[in-house]
Amino acid sequence: MDDIIDRQPEHGGMIRIPGGTFRMGSDKHYPEESPVHRVSVDAFWIDRTPVTNRQFRHFVEATGHITVAEIAPDPKDYPGALPHLLHAGSLVFSPPDYPADLHHFSQWWAFKPRVTWRRPYGPGSSIKGLDDHPVVHVAYDDAAAYARWAGKDLPTEAEWEFAARGGLDQAEFAWGDDFAPDGHQMANTWQGAFPFQNTRLDGYERTSPVTAFPPNGYGLYDMIGNVWEWTSDYYTPRHPADAAKACCIPENPRGGREDQSYAPCEPDTRIPRRVLKGGSHLCAPNYCRRYRPAARHPQPVDTSTSHVGFRCIIRERGRAHDQ
Repeated sequence: MDDIIDRQPEHGGMIRIPGGTFRMGSDKHYPEESPVHRVSVDAFWIDRTPVTNRQFRHFVEATGHITVAEIAPDPKDYPGALPHLLHAGSLVFSPPDYPADLHHFSQWWAFKPRVTWRRPYGPGSSIKGLDDHPVVHVAYDDAAAYARWAGKDLPTEAEWEFAARGGLDQAEFAWGDDFAPDGHQMANTWQGAFPFQNTRLDGYERTSPVTAFPPNGYGLYDMIGNVWEWTSDYYTPRHPADAAKACCIPENPRGGREDQSYAPCEPDTRIPRRVLKGGSHLCAPNYCRRYRPAARHPQPVDTSTSHVGFRCIIRERGRAHDQ
């Protein structure tokens, strides 16, 4: 593999991923991951790690960027919303101290005012000592703005999944088929009964430094766990069917249309949703087994949380970066 993966790229902090055809998705887990289908992607460069607090701070200092979490929502975009929710802020994981009903995430997620990437748990918190942790509380527009400033793009879902697999087509995890080979924790995920018991076998309760766990076969860190990562694709509830013939395999596919990505349970709120990939430190065996390359999740573009970050890519052939 080392003969095709450049580990000392011309793009600092990035690794070149060769183009290729792979089987995207999974038929073994959640319905939105199916069906498995073949796709092809061109070669691209991708950040070795998620964007860190240090890197995001440099961006903010250079541009004066104000994140979505720091701006009060416009009431006209949220008909029927409760007034106390129309304040600047973000979603924070607040674990209960009891076994919660796993059907009601409001028992462990709370919208908190004055939560930002600088104050990830609210007033009084900070990112001191967390320079090498992934930045969180970034909405889609924040990630896209950083990518533009850096001369990069956000990956498509197909590009992200191809990179996450590390050359192991259809392996369960980014490192193989055994979640904890020889008892070694390979990613920052949840151990114990979610959401009230975290045994921290991996050594972390929240986020971890971006190189704390082993890289995948392409030399990429944190493709699984730690934080979910934004992609540029609009969310669709299922993948398209596999091509009937090899000549018809999609090349550099994109997601669905914006108007197809709206949450069907909120017909009056037309907020697009993009695909998140990779799972996070909150993914647990008893609740969210999405610490896999095939896993995917819809995220409203206006919503930031304490477990969502991103990384960037550079395409070699200059393809358009957005829909």
